[in-house]
Amino acid sequence: MWLITTLIAALVVTAAGFVVGDKYKTRFLSLMLWGASLMIFVDHVLGFDGSEFIHMTTEGMITDGTVLGIAMLIPIFLIWELYIIISMKRGGK
Repeated sequence: MWLITTLIAALVVTAAGFVVGDKYKTRFLSLMLWGASLMIFVDHVLGFDGSEFIHMTTEGMITDGTVLGIAMLIPIFLIWELYIIISMKRGGK
């Protein structure tokens, strides 16, 4: 399910980037989200053992797939926020 949450976030941010432009550095955020989606997809393909492809549960500390997807998005949005702050302090648009 973490693949689905990351793909949805990537699609929403990409669409929002077309609407608002690059005022909020949405291209950078979109690139990070699509990269994460691609990495998760490759992980799913390489770890595919013939069972279900989209897992709803995990065996790690976070057992719910949706919560894991949201937990994986938090650092991406934090990095994006830091990028915006640093860009603004340097005088970028």
